[in-house]
Amino acid sequence: MRYDLVLFDNDGVLVDSEPISNRLLAGYLTELGHETSYEDSVRDYMGSAMHRIHDLILERTGQRLPEDFDDEFHARVFAAFERELKPVPGVADVLRQLAAAGVPFCVASSGSHERIRVGHRKTGLDRWFDDARIFSAQDVGRGKPAPDLFLHAARSMGVAPERCAVVEDSPLGVRAGLAAGMDVYGFTAMTPAEKLVGVKAPFTTMGELAALLA
Repeated sequence: MRYDLVLFDNDGVLVDSEPISNRLLAGYLTELGHETSYEDSVRDYMGSAMHRIHDLILERTGQRLPEDFDDEFHARVFAAFERELKPVPGVADVLRQLAAAGVPFCVASSGSHERIRVGHRKTGLDRWFDDARIFSAQDVGRGKPAPDLFLHAARSMGVAPERCAVVEDSPLGVRAGLAAGMDVYGFTAMTPAEKLVGVKAPFTTMGELAALLA
């Protein structure tokens, strides 16, 4: 394959968590008086770190979210994960192909380390990602769309940015990968291809990805 490292976003790319988390986020924000639809949540928050939610609510309303917002939201998400979460169809085959080809891969996610690990344990993807292959927005000062997380992951894995491929499904993640100087491939399961501006190629199923990376 043409790359020395493949960096996967987690939510919506490895685990099919975006419908779950955006449904719960919209409901929780609405409970708190910030009317938010599922579509609003996907548009405004998909692919972002938690601090972006706080920042946007404060910017739009002048009000701060409760101090325990993150803990309560994650408790709701983790409970739903235990009931509903599944891996993205075909992603285990992609990881198997990369491993067989000797191409290193990692996860670089806006989610917390705990969220990543809970999702991977539930879906069985933990067999592919040990601690050395898991990178979170918690590890850097700024989450996506800043390039910091992808650059940190590549540096930690010992690979130059120009030798990296990023697999993303959100506009924020695509912007982060491009800003890091990496090739980005856009997974369009939840986001229309026209919104993933600048990707090297869009794809609709994980079965297409290995050929794109080759």
